Amino acid sequence: MNPRQHESHQDLLAHFDTEDVSGAAMDAIIVPTARPAPYLRQAIAAAKEGDAFLLFLCSKLSTISGAILEAKNAGVRALAIDVDLLNPGLVPEFATDQVLRFTRFRRQTDTSFKRNLGLLIAVLAGWKRILFLDDDIELPHPADLGVAAGLLGEYAVVGLANAGMPDNSVVCHAIRDAGRKQDTFIGGGALAVGEAAFSSFFPNIYNEDWFFLLDGMKLRPSAITGTAVQKPYDPYRDPRRARGEELGDTLAEGVFGLFDSHLGLAHATEPYWEGFLADRRRIIRETIELVKASPIEAGEQGRMADSLRAALGRSELITPALCVRYLRAWQQDCVCWRQRITDLRRDHHGGSGVAHAVAALGIPLEAQAGVDVPVSTRAKRRRDPLRPAARV
Repeated sequence: MNPRQHESHQDLLAHFDTEDVSGAAMDAIIVPTARPAPYLRQAIAAAKEGDAFLLFLCSKLSTISGAILEAKNAGVRALAIDVDLLNPGLVPEFATDQVLRFTRFRRQTDTSFKRNLGLLIAVLAGWKRILFLDDDIELPHPADLGVAAGLLGEYAVVGLANAGMPDNSVVCHAIRDAGRKQDTFIGGGALAVGEAAFSSFFPNIYNEDWFFLLDGMKLRPSAITGTAVQKPYDPYRDPRRARGEELGDTLAEGVFGLFDSHLGLAHATEPYWEGFLADRRRIIRETIELVKASPIEAGEQGRMADSLRAALGRSELITPALCVRYLRAWQQDCVCWRQRITDLRRDHHGGSGVAHAVAALGIPLEAQAGVDVPVSTRAKRRRDPLRPAARV
């Protein structure tokens, strides 16, 4: 076995043209959002076309009042929750958080918490098919959501193919920008999830969506179809971005590299990580040299090199023992999360609906705002099931 980072993991996915799949209804669209309300209009338009419920999980610049006003003006059913007002204990405390808590690798974001909360609400609400949609994703063909929902009977998760800004780490962006081949993969920005995958969770680490695709040992049946467009951003604006991504990018690329080689997590030993880390650092160093020798504008070169050096510096702190320890803790967390889902279904058997879900979780009234539309309007929409859009 030659531990190395692979340029593509696309062979791990089943690929479908939208014209070849029968559509189905999406129960809900879950939007973890930290931006102002106008950023929610893509999700609102998709929910309106597919008559899906909208769940906004808000923080920072996103307010529940602003989110619900946008939904109300569009005539869609929605609930907005202010996650800053919630008890962090709503989501189990994970062993992986303990591993990183007092280290430089601790990740200070709320995205994983929001997505995990969305899963708990989905379980209690009785939803079967949900879509995670980030607030910086555009959907040129909203009917693709129906196609993705139609595949969830056979596949646990279905990602929409990103036709916009590549969804990569800073290191992988630099590899591509320096002229080498670098592919993308499906991710949580536009990810349809079936009920069978509600027993997965999002750890609080970069590439948390890649770990969500796993069942604790291997990749769940996963597919890709349709189109989503990631809005542009500058990956090299702040070297801290690359520094904060490095552990999660290393772990995910290392694990998926094993899958590419038809191997499993049993092979993710300390000797494997020793070889993988050496290859990762080699790639970063070579990319720095490629950037310096490229025709890229001097200022951009400098920012790219600064980000790569930040990633390399953080990589030097990652040990094979830490990689093994983190993955063992993650597998413990998988068991803990599955038990949480099992307990919820047992303790709240017979209940359904989003009102039941938020009540069962004890979400306070001051942390939520909602809007509904008349039943007659919803029934009228249901007479026109979501189908793949004709492409010209």
